[in-house]
Amino acid sequence: AEIKRWGAGKEGNLRALLSTLQYVLWPECGWQPVSLTDLITAASVKKVYRKATLCIHPDKVQQKGANLQQKYIAEKVFDMLKESWNKFNSEELF
Repeated sequence: AEIKRWGAGKEGNLRALLSTLQYVLWPECGWQPVSLTDLITAASVKKVYRKATLCIHPDKVQQKGANLQQKYIAEKVFDMLKESWNKFNSEELF
């Protein structure tokens, strides 16, 4: 439910998703909040997206010994970010 609330209205909006990740991730995952002002350029979005995917990649989360709930969150968030990244790529980078 938390993930649905987090993603509601932000579908495909990579900047909005990245700037609010801290509300859906657990503290131990090590995510540092990023403001929308840090996501103005396509290059900065790409950089933050890469950091986010490294932080929540299902394999990485597994290695860090995450519990079932954390793995579930990581997987869902990872998929949402990936979808938004594809949309962002097709709209902004070309």
